[in-house]
Amino acid sequence: MPPAARVLGLTLLLLLASAPAARAATGWSVAPAGAGRPSFYAEGAPGAVLTDTVSVTNHGRRPLTVRLRGTGVLIAFARTTLRVPARTRAEVPFTVTVPVGAAPGDRPGTVTARDADGRTAAVALRLRVGGPALSALSVEHVAVRGDRITYELVNRGTTVLVPRLAVHADGVLGPVLDRPARTLPVRLPPGTRRTLGEPWPGRPALDAVDLRLTVTAAHGAHDSARASARFVPWGPVSGALGAVTAAAALPAVRRHRRHRRRRDADRDDAPARTRTGTPAEPTGAVT
Repeated sequence: MPPAARVLGLTLLLLLASAPAARAATGWSVAPAGAGRPSFYAEGAPGAVLTDTVSVTNHGRRPLTVRLRGTGVLIAFARTTLRVPARTRAEVPFTVTVPVGAAPGDRPGTVTARDADGRTAAVALRLRVGGPALSALSVEHVAVRGDRITYELVNRGTTVLVPRLAVHADGVLGPVLDRPARTLPVRLPPGTRRTLGEPWPGRPALDAVDLRLTVTAAHGAHDSARASARFVPWGPVSGALGAVTAAAALPAVRRHRRHRRRRDADRDDAPARTRTGTPAEPTGAVT
């Protein structure tokens, strides 16, 4: 045998010998049944029951037992506990029920398997509820709390939204804050409400401010909300008010002191007048 052929043959033997060990090291896996789908997808009208199949492959040399469950959407498996022999693939059908009255749009979910050692593997499932797509967004409960602007965003449509936020504030003498629209690091599924905050470290110390928040998203979703805030440096103001109050009260304190001194003086003079004055006549005396 030529040297090149011997080298090639030795390489093939090494690859064949190492292949089972590499597959065994992977343990087991979960995937949609069928031809290479990366995730599950289901679409239907409210009330529909949709079917699919999950595949669990045991790459190891020992039997495998896993428990199946679904999250995010209503999933029912034909079996929730599955025993898979060594080097075998097993499949379990399941149904996805679209809730009656569900709004049109996308809903995320997962199909998850867990083995006896606590290891898990999950496959994403996307459910699309039939109906017209609607993008609607609102911003609510805007308030200024210290050096922070707080607000709530609500997805009132049927599609997942990635909102953009612009902030503007006018004081007595003109604009004090103007932040152009920027994309927020949040995703809002339909019906989601999120409480968020916007830092404002350089807010005025003394001003009356009208604040406006504007949010937008894809497909024309937009809304704006306003709030008012009054900034007063209460430390210096409290000191000034205290000084004014003390100054206003000082004359009254002085009058009270003079009155008390006169009263005390009159009390001290009373016995002397009694000794030197005309004695009072006895009560009931007859003249």
